[in-house]
Amino acid sequence: MKTTKNKFFIVSILLIFLSNCGFKVVDKTALMNFSIKEINFTGDKRINYKLKNILKSKSKKLSSNSIILNIETKKNKSIKEKNINNEITKYELGIVAKIILINGDKTKDFVSIVNGDYTVSEQFSQTLKNESNILDLLIEKLSENINRKLMIEFNEP
Repeated sequence: MKTTKNKFFIVSILLIFLSNCGFKVVDKTALMNFSIKEINFTGDKRINYKLKNILKSKSKKLSSNSIILNIETKKNKSIKEKNINNEITKYELGIVAKIILINGDKTKDFVSIVNGDYTVSEQFSQTLKNESNILDLLIEKLSENINRKLMIEFNEP
């Protein structure tokens, strides 16, 4: 009888402390207090086109903080795995982006790197499709990294 009361007491205490931890979900739209006035790209055209569309769509249209981004992208493709017959089974794809942020008189630069791998299929067209899919995922990750760095930059005390 005492053990069930003790278990009930411990569980109820744990529930009280864990349910009232004070955690709040951050509203990311409130942190996006900047608008991208201009984006200049150098590097891979396909990556740049998709990245530009994603960044422009997530930027606020009207804001007091108008920024200019200069982004240099580079795609790296390397062999990750080979089988016993020395045939390639996996490739690793990486995107390196050097970002220069210009906000009025202030200039800040940072680098964002994303990596992923994809398998080689029996059909070449399927391998190209795998590469295209992983490239789209990496571009999404890269845009999230850039947005996160911009939010941190504009919301520092």
